[in-house]
Amino acid sequence: MGQGLDMEYAQLGLNIAYYRKMQGLSQLQLAERVSISRTHMSRIENHDCAVSLDVVFRIAKALDVPVEKLFAAR
Repeated sequence: MGQGLDMEYAQLGLNIAYYRKMQGLSQLQLAERVSISRTHMSRIENHDCAVSLDVVFRIAKALDVPVEKLFAAR
């Protein structure tokens, strides 16, 4: 992956973890809401993998946050 894309995935992972924790959810609970494995959720949060837009939209919906907030620098 390119460096810019790596940074976007890193920010995405950090934001997902932030909003998940703010709602008191475990990785497993969020993963179940999104219909992915806990391992995949962990890899997304730790930016160890690429993530499809479909999964990003499902995560945003499960967290009840706009998709843009998942990519925004905080």
